[in-house]
Formats: sequence, C-alpha cells, structure tokens
Amino acid sequence: MLRTLLRRRKKALAAEDVTVTDPPKVRRAVTAAALGNMMEWFDFGVYAYLAGTLGKVFFPSSSPGTQVVSTFATFAAAFLVRPLGGLVFGPLGDRVGRQKVLAVTMIMMAASTFAVGFLPTYATIGFAAPLLLLVCRLVQGFSTGGEYAGATTYIAEYAPDKRRGFLGSWLDFGTFVGYSLGSGLVTVLTATLGTDGLTDWGWRIPFFVAGPLGLIGLYMRLKLEETPAFQREEEAQAEALAEGDPVEEARQSGKGRLKEIFTGHWEAVLICMGLVLLYNVTNYMVTSYLPTYMSETLGEPETRSQLLILGTMLLVVLTITAVGRSSDRWGRRPVFMAGSVALIVLAIPAFLLIRQGGILMPAVGCAILGLLLVCFAGTSASTLPALFPTRIRYGALSIAFNISVSLFGGTTPLVASALVETTGNDMVPAYYLMVAGAIGLVATFFLHETAGKPLKGSGPMVENQEQARTLVARSRTRAGRQARDVWIRLRHPGGGGRPKG
Repeated sequence: MLRTLLRRRKKALAAEDVTVTDPPKVRRAVTAAALGNMMEWFDFGVYAYLAGTLGKVFFPSSSPGTQVVSTFATFAAAFLVRPLGGLVFGPLGDRVGRQKVLAVTMIMMAASTFAVGFLPTYATIGFAAPLLLLVCRLVQGFSTGGEYAGATTYIAEYAPDKRRGFLGSWLDFGTFVGYSLGSGLVTVLTATLGTDGLTDWGWRIPFFVAGPLGLIGLYMRLKLEETPAFQREEEAQAEALAEGDPVEEARQSGKGRLKEIFTGHWEAVLICMGLVLLYNVTNYMVTSYLPTYMSETLGEPETRSQLLILGTMLLVVLTITAVGRSSDRWGRRPVFMAGSVALIVLAIPAFLLIRQGGILMPAVGCAILGLLLVCFAGTSASTLPALFPTRIRYGALSIAFNISVSLFGGTTPLVASALVETTGNDMVPAYYLMVAGAIGLVATFFLHETAGKPLKGSGPMVENQEQARTLVARSRTRAGRQARDVWIRLRHPGGGGRPKG
C-alpha cells in the first residue's frame, strides 16, 4: 500500500521546471512559421484558381472536363509524396532540431514554386511539359511533408500553455492569407488580361512572385532559435547517452523512433489522422475544388466564382484567431465536436444554396462552409502537437498528418471532380463532406482535452515570472496535501482517508 501511495504522489514543481516565455521570441516564432505556411498556400491558391488555365496550357488535347481532372491529378500527385517528406523531415526534426529543417523546407518550397513560372508549355515541347510540371509539384509535395507539422510543433513549443490555441491559430491565419493573396492575384489577372492573355503568358506571373516571398521567409527562419522544449529534450538525451543508457541509444536510431511512434502512440496517430481528415477534406473542398466546381460544373462566370471563394477566405481570416482564442477558454474538444456535427447537418444546405446561381444565395452557402472550416482551422495547430511527447512530436505528427492529407485531403478535388463527372450528380461534394464530418466526430470523441495544459514530455510554459511563482506555489501546496493524505492513510489504513472533525 505504501508503495502504491508513494507512486501516485506527484512531485512538486521547482522554479526551474517552469519555462517563462520571451514575448519577442514568441512573436518571431509565430511570424516565421506563419510566413512559411503562407508561402505554401499562396501556391495552392494560385494552382486552384488557375486549374482551368493550366489544363489548357499543359493538357490542350483533352476535353474541358478531362483537362480539369488532369490538372487536379497533377495537384494530387504532390500529396502522394508528402508521406515520404514526412518520413524524412519529421524524424530529422526530432534529431537535429526544428529550426534547421524548417529552413530547408522553405528553400525547397520557394524554389519549386518559382520554377513553375519558367516551364515551357505543351505547345512548345509537347508531352515533356506536363512531366516537368509534375516534377515541380512532387518537389513541392516532398518539402511540404515537413512544413506544416514542423511549423505547428515550433509554435506549440514556444507558446504559453494558456495561449497555445490563440497563437497556434496564427499559423493557419498565414495559410488563408497566403491562399487569399494567391487567389486574389489570379482574380486580378483574370479581370485585367482576360482568358486569352492569362492562357498565353499571364499564368506565369503568380509563380514568379513566389521567389521573393520565399527569400523573406528563409531570412526570418534562419534568424530563429530552437524551441525551449527541444533544447531541454536534447540535453536530457545527451545526458542519457553519456551515461550509456541502452534504451536511449536504441531510441536515437530512425527505426527506434518509428517503432516508438507506431507501437507506443498508435491511438494518438489514429486520432491525429481523423482530425486531419476532417480539417483537410473541408479545406481542400472549399479552397481547391469549389472555384472550379462553380465555374466548370455549375457554369457560373469564372470571375464571380473566384470572388465568392476569395470572400469566403477573407471571412476565415477575420474569424480564425477568435476561434483559436475560444479554444483556449472552452477547450479543443467542444470546438471540434460542434464543427463536426454542424458539417454533417449543414453540408447539403450549403451546396443547395451554392447551386441557386446569382450572388446572394451562393455567397451564403460559401459563408456557411467557411465558418465550418474555421472551426477546424483555428484549433488544429494547437491540438495536433499536443497528442505526442516532445521527443517524437515532429516525426509522429509529420507521418500521421501527411498520410491522412495524402489519402484524403489532397485527393479531395480529384475525387470530387471525378465523381461528379462520372455520376452526373453535382451534390456529391456535400455527401463527401458529411462522411468527413462523421469521421471527425469519432476522432474527437477519443480526443483528450489539452487546453491550458503542458505539452506531453514538457514542463509548464507561462508568460511571466509572476505566473511561474504562482504555479510553483500551487504545486507545492498540492504536493503538501498529498503528502499529508499519505501520512493519514498510513496511520489510519481502515479509516477511509482523512479523519472527520
């Protein structure tokens, strides 16, 4: 009994166990991580809005419907290599550090996106043109395999526990700002150059913009320091290795880390995949497929479709940090659960409104989908890293995230367009979203609440010294009470605990 009581007793926190964050460093970390995500999604916005144009440039011999499917197939191909990027960059980030890997992924993303602007067309070199486009997309996909997981890990490990939701939401704020910038640029080019000018040469301009954006992002990331959580974990590992710990030596290998992820944390991996599926199916349905759906399937004017989705993205941008802040107050589970249920209930009404034509009804339908999307976008960056301990966080999150995105998220435009083309039923995208909502609801049911709590494998993170002193004092008080309870139970083993009176 004594052994059991002592095992359950928690040790009081010491001052050195609590990390006080440095606000300027936190701001730099959030800004640099968000800028990389903005770069990634600038490319996605451009590619989604140029899907019809790129189909004409690189697949001119096909029918319009086949051109769209071919373009989205090239888009989806990049997602097939994302798990490979996750397998490489994730474990590498756990070994050599988050900052170094994030700098490498920034270089690869910017260079491959910039290179698309220089590609010759099908009319110039024939079948080699779409192959070169595919190569650029594969490089983008490989580098992106280490980007989002690394950026979420970096912000989560720098953020104070009570503000992780708010600060993490800025990462996806960068996502939708990047998408809005990319899609907005294409919309302006479409309106000013017309379809012919865009097809002839204007499609190259957005990809050229990626070069300067990438250089800015790289400069900021090279100025970053490692996260406090990684530095502590690195010190603990070095100490264990110096003492010749065989368990730590086995863990340091790539195989050891992968084995630990899939044997010791398989439940967290499955939960992560379910939440990522929910977020990314909704995300890619709205951002990558919906503009083409409205213009190609429903026959709406291309500029109007683009403006509707651009307005939806601005709605997401305006509300996303409020959702992140709400998750700090109310918890991650309630936000995910409410969003999942709402997606199941509102997907069909939203698409029925979008099918009405005109401006008002489709705008309302798009706004519904945007508000559903923001429930997941504003919460994911703080929820997913908290599923895994520090030593394997980057690797486990990279693998789980990218497998789910590759199988379900990035393929959403391709699957949706192919199903609509095959069945002739333009409500298929709504049914697809309902299935994603049901899967997300199941994953949320098994999710443990992490709002306001330290990350696994890390000590508490606070904003100032006063909060640190308060936390240590409360911990000592709780530890003292537990010690008193142990003593009382030893003195009165049959008394059921604390004596009355």
